[in-house]
Order: sequence, then structure tokens, then C-alpha cells
Amino acid sequence: MTQAPNLPLPMRRDGLDPAGELRRARDEEGVVPITTPAGQPAYLVCRRQDVREVLSDFDRFGTAASQIPGAEMADKQEAEKLRAGQLISFDPPEHTRLRRMLTPEFTVRRIRRLEPRITEIVEAALDDLEAAGRPADLVAHFALPVPSLVICELLGVPYADRAEFQERAMRMLDTSLPLEVRMAVQREGRTYMADLVADAQADPGDDMLGMLVRDHGHDLDTDELIGIAELLLLAGHETTSNMLGLGTLALLRHPDQLAALRDDPDLIDSAVEELLRWLSVVNWMPPRRATIDVELAGHTIPAGSMVVPSLVAANRDHATADDPDRLDLARSATQHVALGHGVHHCLGAPLARMELRLAFPALLRRFPALALAESYELLDFREFNVVYGVRSLPVTW
Repeated sequence: MTQAPNLPLPMRRDGLDPAGELRRARDEEGVVPITTPAGQPAYLVCRRQDVREVLSDFDRFGTAASQIPGAEMADKQEAEKLRAGQLISFDPPEHTRLRRMLTPEFTVRRIRRLEPRITEIVEAALDDLEAAGRPADLVAHFALPVPSLVICELLGVPYADRAEFQERAMRMLDTSLPLEVRMAVQREGRTYMADLVADAQADPGDDMLGMLVRDHGHDLDTDELIGIAELLLLAGHETTSNMLGLGTLALLRHPDQLAALRDDPDLIDSAVEELLRWLSVVNWMPPRRATIDVELAGHTIPAGSMVVPSLVAANRDHATADDPDRLDLARSATQHVALGHGVHHCLGAPLARMELRLAFPALLRRFPALALAESYELLDFREFNVVYGVRSLPVTW
């Protein structure tokens, strides 16, 4: 695996581990100046305590409106449309207004009702993987279909459109592409979602989009409905699919841990948290902006500066776990920030955890002899993507 040239520091990995430069930035400095993938100067915050502080203190670290891909290239009216409904682009009280309309749909109790259907989706994907024959791509036949179908059914998006929205998501999150290209993809996605929102407004169904129209149509304008639906569709399949793919790879690279999980299903809750921590598929949280001069890790961050919290570095910090570079599925890894922190903690965390808790044990039960069908060194990692993962994962059994 050869690391791509000019890869921004927050995205640098060594396979499944943070790159040495990122570790040194955390251990030696804590806060380092960087250039973001968009070419903007910023400060990368690497330690767990400081990352939590940045994410929880929205008075000193406010949202950076330019975090929407291409927003800085749009006129004011279009930029506002791109930002509308995007929870990650707002702080309280606007964030609170938007989030409280969605929170009831993502409670642990509500998500638990989906367990039978998610189980069916997982088993169907495993059938498809088995039918593909050995070797088969676990990403194409399992890791990507499971969360994609779940979020499609939950949100009310036709699953037949999955190839199109998956391709758009991949391109929109690929920071190696010119901003003009990512902006065009963003416009395509909005056009697609605008049609679905219009259909829901005309005839609200029983899905989440229909619920938002029926219950909150007087509180949300059309642009906000489009933005919320876009965010849920993107986040609902990209993060979990890469956790399933990369998580399976991590288990295959640690056969003792794979065997422990395969032989003890009760290990799954701690295993999910440890895999979330150890892998940190989301490289960083969306940028914040210092509202005043702030001191972190002995460094002064001037007011107006962009601040990027590194989840990868923070989750391998010794303050997060003992011997943090060791994968240990039995540990209680509850202090990680893989799902964010504070008001911007992942809204869909209960859904993601449910999918992972059901998918990993089912995979190992069906294929107890699961193994890589290609050399680890030949795997193609998504280096320039905001959500880290593998493009394909050839497996045999």
C-alpha cells in the first residue's frame, strides 16, 4: 500500500492505523496547523480531551458554514439552500429546532422495533454473498447493501436508485476531486431529493420523509426537508457500510479477536464499541471556527481560525483507552468519539449500532472460515474520502 502524495494530514493512515505523522502530531504537539482538503488554513486538534472540548463548546467553537462542499463557490442564495436542513451546519438554537423533530425516530426503543426487519435484510445479503461464489466482494454483496436498504426503507427512498446515490455519495466525499465536480454532484443530489420531497408533500407515506411532512411540514420549508433527507441518506449508508467492510477486515487481520466474537455472541456490544473506536471511519468532525482566541494543548488558536477535530487521532489517544493501538473486543471502549460528541453526537448512532450488532455475528455464523481472498497489501483503501474504508474486500470461506 503506497500512500497517495499530498494527502492532507487528517486523512493519513497506514492501512488500519493512523499514520505516524498523525500520531506524532497528537503525542508531541496536540494541536498543529494544517491545510484542509479544500485548501483552507486550519488547526488540527488531535487529543481526546481537546476534541471533546471543541465539539461540546459551541460558544467558543461555532460551526463553519463553508463545510458544505462547494458552498464557498455558490452565490449567497444557493449557499443558503445547500446549508438548509443540514444539522451539522448549525449550532443551538437552530440545531436544536431541527434535531428535536428527528430525535423521536432514532431513540433506542424506536430503533429496536426495526430489529426483525434488519435481521431479514442481513440474512438476504448473506444469501447474496454466498450465491456470488468464492471469491466474492464483501463490500458489494454485504457491507454496502445492508445499510443502504435499511436507510432507504426508513427514509422512503427507492432502493432501485441505490447505484446512483451511492455513486454520488462516493464522489461528493472524495476530496481528491475538484470542488467544481463535487459541487455538480451536490446539485444532482439535491435535484433527486427535491423530487422525492415533492412526492412526499403531495402524498405523505409511512416513512420518515412522510412523517416529517405530516408532523412538521408547518415548521420545515422545502429546502430544509431536502437538506435533512440528503443528510440522512448520506450518513445512513456511508458510515455503516464502511464500518462493516473495514470492521470485517480488522477481524480478519486479528484472528484471535475474530474467533472470540464468533464463539461468544455476548461479546458483540463491547466489540462494536471497540471497532468504532479502533477504526474511526470518519476521519474528522466537520470544521468548527474559533469565536475568540482559545488556548488548547498549550497553543493559542486565534479568533476566526478554522478548527478540525481529528477523531482518528483522539480515538487512539492513551486518554481514550489503555494500549490504544491494540484491538481488544472485550474492553469497555465507551469513551471514544467515533460518533462525535456533545450536541453533534451522531443522531443515527442507535441505528448504526443495531446494524453492526446484527451484521457481524450473522456474518461469522454463516461463514466461520471467512478469510481474505487477496493479499492485504493489494487492498485499495479510500484514502482521499472523508469516510475511510476499502473500495472492495475480496473474501473466501
